[in-house]
Amino acid sequence: MIQGPMPIEAQYFTALLSNVTIEYAGNAVFYKGTLDGYPIVVAKTGKGLENTAAATAIGIERYHPRLIINQGTSGGHDPSLKVGDIVLGERSVNASSFKTPRLVQGEGSNPLNWIPMDIMASEGSAGEGSSAKDAEKLRFYLGDKQLIALASSLANQYERGSVVKGTIGSGNFWNNELDRIAWLNRNLGTSVEEMETASAAQIAHAYHIPFLGIRVLSNNITNHGEYDPTTAEDCQAFVAKVIKAYISNIDG
Repeated sequence: MIQGPMPIEAQYFTALLSNVTIEYAGNAVFYKGTLDGYPIVVAKTGKGLENTAAATAIGIERYHPRLIINQGTSGGHDPSLKVGDIVLGERSVNASSFKTPRLVQGEGSNPLNWIPMDIMASEGSAGEGSSAKDAEKLRFYLGDKQLIALASSLANQYERGSVVKGTIGSGNFWNNELDRIAWLNRNLGTSVEEMETASAAQIAHAYHIPFLGIRVLSNNITNHGEYDPTTAEDCQAFVAKVIKAYISNIDG
């Protein structure tokens, strides 16, 4: 199952499929078809953590995929990355799950002092008892090593930019503050930010489905990289090469 949040991030790959049928569930649209004779589902999940988690769970229950790739555009956090570069998600992390320090009225708010909050740590998440610190940790979801290796092996076939391994930060947040972006890059290790990968990874891991996030930089305000929507198609074209290589390995 190949996921793309918005039409621009799903329509190119969908056009590669043969014998397409369309199914709807909630806010998601699923395009069933074949690529090189192999069954593929492209899920247009909708934007954001909740839409993506729901679409991932529905897709798993309905189609039983062998693997899931969540792909699309992203904004750069690493100043060394350029628009058009692709990040393979060795890790993904919820970059909008935080607990604030206790401040009294008039003391303001400083997001640079916020504390990570692990939403999977059900005990201690409210800051109570001896287990409180267990909930104040970052939870990273690891990309499937075999999928990372396969995608990395095709890096020389990608002409728009570099293909690197990194950390994808996801959240219902659009960060335009350079200090905040630098803080996330420094403290969470984020290479890029978007709104979907970590939630898809969370559900895929719960179902034990091999998963990888693949994100192209469509902009990078840390180095004045201007937004370029054509990168969405470049990313899908690269993902198609990854999937075709995967299919050929199955057949071989």
